[in-house]
Amino acid sequence: MTGGTDLADIPTPTSPRSAARKTMLVSLALVLAVIGTLVGGYYFAMRPVTLKIAVGPANSDDVKVVQTLTQAFAQSKGYVRLRPVQTDGATASAEALAQGKVDLAIVRGDLDVPKNAQAVATLRKNVVVLWVPPPGKGKKKGPKITKIAQLAGHRVGVVGRTQANVNLLKVILQQYGVDPAKVDIVQFPANEAAEMIRGQKADAFLAAGPVNSKITADAIAASAKDGGVPTFLAIDSADAIAQNHPVYEAAEIPAGTYGGSPDRPEEEVKTISFAHHIVARKGLSETTVAMFTRQLFAIRQQLVTEFPLAAKIETPDTDKDAVIPVHPGAAAFVDGEEKTFLDKYSDYIWWGLMALSAMGSIGAWFAGYLKKDERDNNSHLRERLMDMIVAARKSETTEELDQMQTEADEILRDTLRCFDHGAIEEGGLAAFNIALDQFHAAVADRKAVLLSLPQNLQRAGAQFRAAGNA
Repeated sequence: MTGGTDLADIPTPTSPRSAARKTMLVSLALVLAVIGTLVGGYYFAMRPVTLKIAVGPANSDDVKVVQTLTQAFAQSKGYVRLRPVQTDGATASAEALAQGKVDLAIVRGDLDVPKNAQAVATLRKNVVVLWVPPPGKGKKKGPKITKIAQLAGHRVGVVGRTQANVNLLKVILQQYGVDPAKVDIVQFPANEAAEMIRGQKADAFLAAGPVNSKITADAIAASAKDGGVPTFLAIDSADAIAQNHPVYEAAEIPAGTYGGSPDRPEEEVKTISFAHHIVARKGLSETTVAMFTRQLFAIRQQLVTEFPLAAKIETPDTDKDAVIPVHPGAAAFVDGEEKTFLDKYSDYIWWGLMALSAMGSIGAWFAGYLKKDERDNNSHLRERLMDMIVAARKSETTEELDQMQTEADEILRDTLRCFDHGAIEEGGLAAFNIALDQFHAAVADRKAVLLSLPQNLQRAGAQFRAAGNA
């Protein structure tokens, strides 16, 4: 008979978990929380973003390009999607961007660009075409106009309703010393250009658009329908104009650009050009703009065959003295310095993990500190158990041994509770188990001795001890 209850004989509690299991589950929960945080952060950082882009006027080449890009972006299921916002023209698009109503806009480079606009790409470049139609049948021939300086006192028709083209003509006239007030300037819609030209409503005409613009080509073709050959007016001072007005560049119209026989024009004509830009709000995310720029130039190559205007899209000017400052996101793409998700957030992830680790250590220390009293109390109980071993070996009656056994059971119950709460670890529990085994052995040995003595000796020993205590 060993007496008492050994740890191996005690049924495992069903509700509390061991400290090791708790630690493992807490660690697993922290790891899953970190992974979930990273995955959630990546999802929110890389989820599709829809950007509003202002473009106009209706049925223009710019609108067609943007509509094509919108469809291509949606089909590619890229990071950026587009939502066109149609306006009355480049001026209205610029105003929408300035007011923060859109994220992107197609603006004309020779107009006032909003202060919050930064370049993302050059959509296309337009050239200025100035020509004089041949005199029509039955019309009295006047002095032939061969130079821009001869436009004073004549009527010039401007293709398109935008005031920007009129301002452009005035810049050219002033460069040649012609007072714009002495030139009768009339405007008409692009779809009425051919009719106005055939009706000889002006002495000269100006059109601005891409080199391969169908509107310009049709207008020039209408000038030559009676068999005459239009005269193209060269802007020989294009370099000077570009120097005085950085929004313009010197350019050339190649011979035969507008077809015909003989070629229209018969030889290369010097002119000026200006660009239509895709601009973004200054506050738009650098990552978003970089991804938009990447998608734009990736899709451009796919659209060239079915939409030739896409071939005109070019990277923005990244020089510090550029007329329109480039957006940092677009500059990162052009310069090959675009940052990935990990490049941008690796430091935050690292410091986050370090913070979690530190918080875990602090939490473990704090949890241990909160269990200090419980741990100290159990330590005193273990010392009490050691004292009971000595007392059991000197006990004179089995009743005392039973009382100590009951007290040992209470100590065991408190120790198991401390282990479940994490106040003591397995090493401490093993030490307690050794002490408990020694106590059970001492009780069993002492009971065997007491039971072997005659009853009268047991009673005499008890009475002698009671008298000594009195």
